[in-house]
Amino acid sequence: MAKQERTVHELVNMIERRELALPEMQREYVWRGTRVRDLLDSLYRGYPSGVILTWQTSSDVAHNDFAVETHQNSVGKPMLLLDGQQRLTSLSAVIRGEHVNVRGRKKPIDILFNLDHPEDIALITEVFENGDDEDDQESDLETEDSEELDLQTRMRMRTFVVASKSMAGLPTWVSVTDVMKDPSDVAFLEKAGVTDLKDPNYQKFTTRLKNLRAIKNYVYRMDVLEDSLSYEEVTEIFVRVNSLGAKLRSSDLALAQITARWPGSLAKFREFQSDCEKLGFDIDLGTHLRMLIALLTSQSKFKTAGSLTREQLEVGWKRAMRAMRFAINFTQANAGIDSPTLLSSTFALIALGYWADSRGYEPNQEESQGMRRWLLVANAKGRWSRGSSETLLDQDIATIRDGGGYQQLLDRLTLQVGRLDIQAVDLEGRTARSSLFKTMFLAFAQDGAKDWNSNLAISVKHSGAQDKLQFHHIFPKAYLRDFGPDLKPSQIDDIANLAFLGGSTNLKISAKAPSNYLTKLAERADHPLEAQQVPLDTSLYSPERYLDFLAERRELIARRLNEFLA
Repeated sequence: MAKQERTVHELVNMIERRELALPEMQREYVWRGTRVRDLLDSLYRGYPSGVILTWQTSSDVAHNDFAVETHQNSVGKPMLLLDGQQRLTSLSAVIRGEHVNVRGRKKPIDILFNLDHPEDIALITEVFENGDDEDDQESDLETEDSEELDLQTRMRMRTFVVASKSMAGLPTWVSVTDVMKDPSDVAFLEKAGVTDLKDPNYQKFTTRLKNLRAIKNYVYRMDVLEDSLSYEEVTEIFVRVNSLGAKLRSSDLALAQITARWPGSLAKFREFQSDCEKLGFDIDLGTHLRMLIALLTSQSKFKTAGSLTREQLEVGWKRAMRAMRFAINFTQANAGIDSPTLLSSTFALIALGYWADSRGYEPNQEESQGMRRWLLVANAKGRWSRGSSETLLDQDIATIRDGGGYQQLLDRLTLQVGRLDIQAVDLEGRTARSSLFKTMFLAFAQDGAKDWNSNLAISVKHSGAQDKLQFHHIFPKAYLRDFGPDLKPSQIDDIANLAFLGGSTNLKISAKAPSNYLTKLAERADHPLEAQQVPLDTSLYSPERYLDFLAERRELIARRLNEFLA
């Protein structure tokens, strides 16, 4: 294995000229802006930033393009990048000012640099624990209010931030991309109000701009695997390297092993993933691969991926596509769940697909009705988030494999959660992250709940800031902070204090007293509060009766959820 040293500038140029390419085993670009921010901060300070691993091969190996724009390379075969894609794609996007292409959508990576950042590193360091759970879905249910912090006071303690309009307008904040593309300091100093060489900030700011541009000279060590290695050997190295430190999820490592045995398969997986997205189910690629593994091995863990042959994978993928289509159609048409946002876990789709495959896609009416109830109750109870998700899914698969149906699945669920009904106490202290909150939405939507002003039926598919679905605090947070300073955050954010509204209605209500706006709604002839189980007793709308309001609404919600689940 050869060792080289390459600067960030050289590596970015190699990407631009397509002298670096991605092998099929590589996952897509997935970094968020905060990860790019933290990478730049580390390079700015000269901190260690890992090693770049590549493979120089003369073999015809299927490869993918980077998520940034590149230009055709007419000289030889490109070197394949095995470890470092997320870092180098991010740096290429920021330094060149290129958008990144993520699942067919182009978006900018715009990071701002603080010319007046503090010297004390202790004031700047933040650590974020971002779970990389394969089952997470970004929610389409947005909250209307965030903490009201002094943004300038908080952010001036940082060196880099993800750009926002408010921050970009501040005098000492400059675009990293603009600095990288402009060798002159004049425009940035003028924005910061420095027009004189004698200004005490002149030397400090020019030095910091120089250090920022020096990121392009940061040196990475690059390990180059020799041409003599086979694709299977390189895949094994890729899996081992990326297993250390848990940089990749298990589905990413399984994908590497599958593409090693079945070249060209990644394009097939992504095409089907795109087809499902058009159906309204934008699902992580790992979920599709898990369906494949489950059908071939009757268990859901990816550890078996490396033992499957190409022939098995090809046959299994045809079954997996059929099973996933059925699961999505069943979830939408039979259960009324038209978005993965409303699932507590996409593992439900795996169990449904496995069940349908095992029944030859010809279940009788009783089985279909029973599986619908099991799906809704398991979803409401958060079946796959009460322990090891894979272990719980494997239990469901084993039940179906051994001939069990919806009743046996419900029995296993009862053993897990104790009872299948919903009681008011189950709602106490639950927030918008609860699986019961998703079931609330399903029940209210079934009852024809509408936005209180626009009369649009509530839906996670609404677009536009005015109509996009949000969840609204019936007793607004700011209002409760004034009138109930002793309330706990869990009491303020309790799902019994949440309703589903569009953005414009949310904004219109803002922090108004419930006794002001709720009373008017309670008196309306079309009864808009009833579909969202909001008590009509106006005496409960005062801040002194807030806890009584929560208790009453929990009773109403629990009663409606039990009707819905039955």
